[in-house]
Amino acid sequence: MTSSVPLPGHHRPAQQGGVLDGAPDPDAIRAQVTDLLAEADRAAQVPSGEGTADVHGLVALSRRAQILGRAHDVLVDALSSVDKS
Repeated sequence: MTSSVPLPGHHRPAQQGGVLDGAPDPDAIRAQVTDLLAEADRAAQVPSGEGTADVHGLVALSRRAQILGRAHDVLVDALSSVDKS
């Protein structure tokens, strides 16, 4: 019995109905990730603790995790595009 080895990016759907536009622009990817990291830094500056609505800092932490998850998705999409091109 043989089984196929999964390759990076093969679980991601192709763009525009199965047609790829080619490799992603590294500068555009870098700019997107930089913007998301800056947004995560701003989210970290939101006051938390006693006397605020976010007493334990969990709202800010959750927001930062969401933003970092989006940055991760941008990088995974870029890598899968390279794998498929």
